[in-house]
Amino acid sequence: MSDSTWTSASMPYLAPQEGKQGDVWAAEAARKGGRGGQRIVYAGEVGASKEVAGLLGVEVGEAVVVRRRVIELDGTPCELTDSYYPVAIARGTRLAGRGKIPGGAVALLAELGYRGVRVREDVAAGMPSPEERDVLQLGSDEPVLRISRVTFDDGDRAVQADLIVMPGHRQRLRYEVRVG
Repeated sequence: MSDSTWTSASMPYLAPQEGKQGDVWAAEAARKGGRGGQRIVYAGEVGASKEVAGLLGVEVGEAVVVRRRVIELDGTPCELTDSYYPVAIARGTRLAGRGKIPGGAVALLAELGYRGVRVREDVAAGMPSPEERDVLQLGSDEPVLRISRVTFDDGDRAVQADLIVMPGHRQRLRYEVRVG
């Protein structure tokens, strides 16, 4: 890609893409002249950290399902995304496995009866952990953006929580909000 700054918008990832079974990230990258991909580095049950427990409304240490991914643009890691789900929703589904999910996790959640209707995102800047620095190929003085996102269904239940880490100097975040 010619521009080293990527403008990232959350909207394409929040609602099922009707009739589409492909990878939303790969399609977005292709529209912008790049090649997007992702590697699922872990999928399964873990105990909820304090942050995840707060986002999903579960107890610290309670089992949750996580999908840990390294998102890549043109073969270079550009984002780390961990998506968490309550076990009551995700246990025994494709969310708990390492395979690709046709149409993405949001489409599968909707298929299971958990369509997101409200999303809350918090963004903070900070320094990466040594592991994050290594995976994202950052220098020791390069900060990251941390996004915590929680998606709620029409019963106001948290159905997905995402913890996202991306290089601050290579990202621009865009938010579009419909008013009224």
